[in-house]
Amino acid sequence: MQSYSPSSKKGFTLIEVLIAFIILSFGLLGAIALQAKAKQASFDSMQRAAAVALGNDIIQRIRANDTSQLGTLYKQTFNSQTAMKSATTCFSNSCSSAQIALLDIEQWKRAIRARENTGTLDGATVCINPSAIGGSGGKAFNLEVVVSWQGRQEFTANKATGDIKCGTADKRRRLVVLTSYIYLRS
Repeated sequence: MQSYSPSSKKGFTLIEVLIAFIILSFGLLGAIALQAKAKQASFDSMQRAAAVALGNDIIQRIRANDTSQLGTLYKQTFNSQTAMKSATTCFSNSCSSAQIALLDIEQWKRAIRARENTGTLDGATVCINPSAIGGSGGKAFNLEVVVSWQGRQEFTANKATGDIKCGTADKRRRLVVLTSYIYLRS
């Protein structure tokens, strides 16, 4: 039978504590990395929600101003740096469809700039593409609104997303494409 002397057990508890500390350190580093990824995903989600809200806003503005000139009044491509035009307020005056369309676009540009100032949509580019549907006598339109912006992380887009021509196509580009159908009431 072998006996152990108290001197051979010295430092054994200290080694256990150091190993436990190293394991705990790796666990904490993993938790911090997980928190950082969650924060990035949350920011990406906030950007996408802002883009969808802005896209739906302009679609509803176009629906409210349904005119047969919809294709020419709203077909636009602009970015957040595009100069603002002075628009009639149309709140106390009677306005034409063209004046309402100009007011809609200018108010929407302001909304995009406001989103950009909060860091939501960096370098936003917007493409509004209404197209008349043949055979409807100019009474029906397909409407496509593309909101493109620069994300914070790089990723590889699939071919369909890469083929969309709105904004600068690079590894940080994000975009939302909203499509709608508008049938004119008048």
